[in-house]
Amino acid sequence: MELAITLGPQEDQVDDGPDTRLFRSPGRINVIGEHTDYNDGFVLPVNTSLYTTVAATPREDALIRVMTRTIDEAGEFHLGAYRRNDSPQWLTYVIGVAAELDAAGAPLTGADLDIDSTIPIGGGLSSSASLELAVARALTGLAGVDIGCEELARACQRAEIEFAGVNCGIMDQYSVACGRPGKAMLLDCRSLRPRFVELPEEVSLVVIDSDVTHQLPESGYNNRADECIAAIRSLRNSGADVRSLRDVSLDDLEAHKDELGDLLYRRARHVVTENSRTLDAFAALGDSDVDRLGALVDSSHASLRDDYEVSCDGIEALVELTSRCEGVKGCRMVGGGFGGCVLAIIDKPATDAVVDKIGTDYGKVIGRAPWVHVVTPAESAQEISSR
Repeated sequence: MELAITLGPQEDQVDDGPDTRLFRSPGRINVIGEHTDYNDGFVLPVNTSLYTTVAATPREDALIRVMTRTIDEAGEFHLGAYRRNDSPQWLTYVIGVAAELDAAGAPLTGADLDIDSTIPIGGGLSSSASLELAVARALTGLAGVDIGCEELARACQRAEIEFAGVNCGIMDQYSVACGRPGKAMLLDCRSLRPRFVELPEEVSLVVIDSDVTHQLPESGYNNRADECIAAIRSLRNSGADVRSLRDVSLDDLEAHKDELGDLLYRRARHVVTENSRTLDAFAALGDSDVDRLGALVDSSHASLRDDYEVSCDGIEALVELTSRCEGVKGCRMVGGGFGGCVLAIIDKPATDAVVDKIGTDYGKVIGRAPWVHVVTPAESAQEISSR
């Protein structure tokens, strides 16, 4: 697919000199709707004010020279020379973005990219998608092209699948590219039609790091995607007319439970019930029904733990401690699983007390106070300065 590219006023600036321009891309937290995006389902993400920042300076040659301050490493590659397997993982994401934009016809130029981030790596807050979109905005900005947010999200999703080896859905890239400040986005991952809803003022969304870092290609993430495909294949072989788990009802699952077997049945049951919970959560937000939202978030965690089996001991300890705190309406693991962060829905007046208590109680588990972030819904990836 070729991207719809419009030459912008930046085109003339690229040749004026090595002026550095600053691009910024947020992380995201998914309120609910986990492992549904690659099954054509529904998700409910919110961008948050943790950012990947890229200071980009144009070059006269075709070299992309990259430095990341997050882990104090550097690398480089030439436009047109894209290799998937012989680079550090972080650089592979950058290479993938350049390759996909190049393949789609974007007239990229060489650049020096200085990357920094405040997003925990492997925390389930889309550090990879944020990196992809920040780099994509920087490269297209220096090239003087304007690409629509949906098309840019698709290009970055392809980069993660083809180069980083993560069989991800579109949620992370779409949220980071197209989200709106102050709002949660209900995204239909099949039609890519978003709907937005204000977050209730009376609650806080608080993210707490379990201190268990996941690496998605090496974890069971890709296995879960494969199991969903196997479940669809089994349902089709049994006569069900379904395109993805998005099309499956609980009645369908019960009718074909024996053919699916216990494992595929439970994997599919998570996706089917999570889609329903996500739609219900969107409605609860619209009604400012915080109790209902919290109950749905709790139910999501139980399903991720028991049916999808993507939790771990550290996550379970953190969820249990957080759920006991007064003022917590709901709590669940977020992201691909096998570590990362949890999300707590908290009555706003109780936020500070809950954060302090978790800092003490979970700090005893991991030996130090955990990293905590109170979500401030943020804007999408964009240029923030030009000089």
